Amino acid sequence: MDAIDKKLLNLLQKEFPLEEEPFRLIGERCGISEEETLARVQKLKDRGIIRRIGAVFDGKKLGRASTLCAARVPEGQIRSFVRIVSAEKGVTHNYRRAHEYNIWFTATAASAEELEALLSDVKKKTGVTDILDLRAVRTFKIDASFDL
Repeated sequence: MDAIDKKLLNLLQKEFPLEEEPFRLIGERCGISEEETLARVQKLKDRGIIRRIGAVFDGKKLGRASTLCAARVPEGQIRSFVRIVSAEKGVTHNYRRAHEYNIWFTATAASAEELEALLSDVKKKTGVTDILDLRAVRTFKIDASFDL
């Protein structure tokens, strides 16, 4: 990764322009063309350095409800549980942990009532009822960007 890639990554994290041709503008700031910018972004994606490019919204300020859930899923039900949870519209991701609560997932909905309904639906569809609803009381993660 050269100095241009590092500058490109810094701009993508903190100063992505909300314009019609954002990669042209980013390229100009890096001293390269739009085509080279797009090619470099693709290479960084191919190498796994960039996973995705997208906006991060404060769901609470938008009136949405979200939670982190921890589920205790019997070993033989893990695949079906994960398949069902992943199919839920409001589930953003899930992962396995080496813990008695072995499947963790995050969920979001338009309201607290809809979030409750989503979790209730997951319990009904999976038969797994031991799911902890760990809603945030206070936010600690303010910024997850890295100055390169």
